[in-house]
Amino acid sequence: MMKKRFEFAVLEKGTVGSKSVDPCNLLPPNLPVLAHSLEHTQPNWIARSNSPTDLIIQIGDSNFHLHKLVMASKSEYLNRLVFERGSNRESSGESLIIQIKNLPGGTKSFKSIVKFCYGRKFDISTSNIAPLYCAAHFLEMSEDLQQGNLISKTETFLTFLIISSWKDTFRILKTTESISHWAKDLQIVKRCSHAIALKVCADPNASTFTCQSETDNSVYDWWFEDVSFLRIDHFIEVIQSIKRCGIKPELVSSCIERWTRKWFSQVTLGLVKETPKSLTLHRISIECLINILPAEENSVTCNFLLHLLKVGVMLKINSELLCVLERRVALMLDKCRVPDLLVKNQQEKHSLYDVTVVLRVLRFYVCGMTSNHSVKAKPNSVGRLVDGYLMQVARDENLTMESFKSIVEALPQNARHCDDNLYRAIDMYLKAHPNLTEEDRTDICRNLEYHRLSQEARKHVMQNDRLPLKLTTEFVLLEQVNMTTSMTSNGSSYRRTNAQTIMRVNKDLERREIVNAQEINIMRKDVEMIKSQLLKVYTCKLKLQKQLKGCIR
Repeated sequence: MMKKRFEFAVLEKGTVGSKSVDPCNLLPPNLPVLAHSLEHTQPNWIARSNSPTDLIIQIGDSNFHLHKLVMASKSEYLNRLVFERGSNRESSGESLIIQIKNLPGGTKSFKSIVKFCYGRKFDISTSNIAPLYCAAHFLEMSEDLQQGNLISKTETFLTFLIISSWKDTFRILKTTESISHWAKDLQIVKRCSHAIALKVCADPNASTFTCQSETDNSVYDWWFEDVSFLRIDHFIEVIQSIKRCGIKPELVSSCIERWTRKWFSQVTLGLVKETPKSLTLHRISIECLINILPAEENSVTCNFLLHLLKVGVMLKINSELLCVLERRVALMLDKCRVPDLLVKNQQEKHSLYDVTVVLRVLRFYVCGMTSNHSVKAKPNSVGRLVDGYLMQVARDENLTMESFKSIVEALPQNARHCDDNLYRAIDMYLKAHPNLTEEDRTDICRNLEYHRLSQEARKHVMQNDRLPLKLTTEFVLLEQVNMTTSMTSNGSSYRRTNAQTIMRVNKDLERREIVNAQEINIMRKDVEMIKSQLLKVYTCKLKLQKQLKGCIR
């Protein structure tokens, strides 16, 4: 930490170099005042000198017993107050009392100012330079009163720290949090942000950010950790400065993501215990982060956008900003992978992954695909992505049937070439939820259609005891019909063979038709028998349900 010690000589006879200083002629300029010490007796600070004190300045709970000449000769603010109020008390001999509210840095800063005015030694470091600089401006301690006054001294040291030291720049930003108004008006935050941006831009890797793996990111994100400790308003100022310097948008996005995950990782935990003030602060912070996201295509990861959407929904941010996030993710769906859609829930009672944010994006995608075409329609790739996502979340025991069904039905039927992956996802869900009723299983399987499955998947369906009986029976019947149609079609084409062998074919055909007719009769009998058995099963089921209701009553 940089530290500098200043020592100033006491002014005598109101002179600065060869120039005469006569601040409003308040006190005789030829009266020298030398403070032997600055004693502290709670709550008083007393400047001990060869002259009695005639000024009391109240800062918070502390009272500073000082001398008008010393303080007014270096502070235009105090000079003005002493001139306005002091004339009424000169005859009585009472000390003038001035109360100062909202002095940047409070008592600590004013103590250093008093030492400066009395020519005593005091320390300036990164921990007090910003409040002291603001306090000097508050008290108007400019060069107009005295050459080398406190404003110029602190300005020089502040500039030196900001330019020369990366760490000190962040320390200075930290100290401005309690004096935000003054720090902003005096451009301290802007100067620090610009200095940080310049140092980041000086790194040649900052303009060639192309890596994707976490192991490679260390080359590019050496400054992320320091920036992630900044308060939201300072962070936004730094990001805006960095963007103006031409840093790659992917790098800017990664920095915003690091900051967000650091400060909002626990937002979803114990949200009901948050105070209205903290919730408002979180809401404003998220809205600001969304507004400063790089606008370039694919500059922000899909997963980070979904996390922002999740937090935004929870905090009830502006609906237009939610639409912005939904649209950005919808435009990226055809290039996403399944891990990009996985947004974890924090609460134990909820499902492992938050499917509601994915559902919002899918609905936006379908709406844009079918209405104004604002979303580039690539339904087949999105269909494969959604089926892969369903297979990932289906194994979660806490995933409700309604949530699973909503994702299944989110896309139109033409979004999939084939329903094999959808069937696998449904089968995995049924396996992870063995206690579902027959009606629930039938409801989940409602979207499975025989003609949209491959032959291998159909065989699996007919042998799968996890599926509802109605579905497996339907598939068996359709398989029998399909076989019959296929055989009949083969027989018809066989009769239309080459005319040169017509006699031989006719004989073979007569024998084949007899065999086919016999097979068809057997199949019809099997179908009738299955229908009869299915009717008996349903009748038995209804009787059992009535008996169960009677027992419950």
